[in-house]
Amino acid sequence: MTTTTTLARLHDLRLSGMAQALTQQQEQSSTYEALPFLERLGLLVEQECLAREQRKRDRLIRQARFKLRATVQDIDYQHPRNLKPEQIAHLAQGDWLHRAQNLLITGPCGSGKTFLACALGHNACLHGYTTRYYRLSRLLLAFTQAKADGSYHKLLTQTAKTRLLLIDDWGLSALTTAQRHDLMEIMDDRHGAASTVMVSQLPVDQWYVTVGDNTLADALLDRLIHNAHRLSLKGESIRKKMATLTEREHLS
Repeated sequence: MTTTTTLARLHDLRLSGMAQALTQQQEQSSTYEALPFLERLGLLVEQECLAREQRKRDRLIRQARFKLRATVQDIDYQHPRNLKPEQIAHLAQGDWLHRAQNLLITGPCGSGKTFLACALGHNACLHGYTTRYYRLSRLLLAFTQAKADGSYHKLLTQTAKTRLLLIDDWGLSALTTAQRHDLMEIMDDRHGAASTVMVSQLPVDQWYVTVGDNTLADALLDRLIHNAHRLSLKGESIRKKMATLTEREHLS
C-alpha cells in the first residue's frame, strides 16, 4: 500500500491527526527513519489523541456561545475592583466544577462580571466540561418557546446535562409565575449534579426579593447559594475608564 493510499484510508477513518503526523514523518524522513517501527507508530497515535482533544475543546467552546471571547489569561487585575489573582487561580483549577459547586459573580455595571464568567466558562471547556452561556431573558424565552413547540422536556434534559451553565443579567426584571417555576425546575435538576454561574448587578442579599414568591425564593436560592463560591466586584466601570482613555487619545 502506497503512502498516498494510506493517507486516504486514514482520512476515510477520520484519523486526520495520524494522517498529519505521517505526512510530517515522510517530509522529515531523516529525523524519523532511524526510529523503531513501534516508536514511530506511537508518535502517530499520540498525535491523533492530541488532535481529537483539540477538536473537542474547539467544539465545546463553539457550542457554549459565549458573549465575549475571554480567557483567564486575559483577566485584568490592574483595576481596583476587589478581584485577586489567587481567587481566579483557585477557580481555574476546576475542583468546584468537579464538585458541582456554583459561582456567584456580583458587582456594578461595567465591572467586568460577564468577562469573568466567559473566561471561567472558556477554562471549563479546556477542562472538557460542556458549557452554555445565556442571558437570563434568553434562557427564559427558550423555555417559553420550548413549551409551545413541545420540546420543553428535551430542553430541560439538555440543560440538566450541561456541566456548567452561565446565567447573566440575573435580577434585571421581575419574574412571572411561569418563569419562576422554570428556574426552579432548572436549579432542582442541577443541584448537586452540575455547576451554575450566576451573574448579577444586585448583591446576593437582594436576590430573594427579585424572585417574587417567598416559597419558591427559599427553594430556588437554597439550591443556588448554599454551596457557591462568590466574587463580589466593586469600583468604577472599566468600560467608562476605557472610554475616557480613548477620548483623550483622540484629542491628542
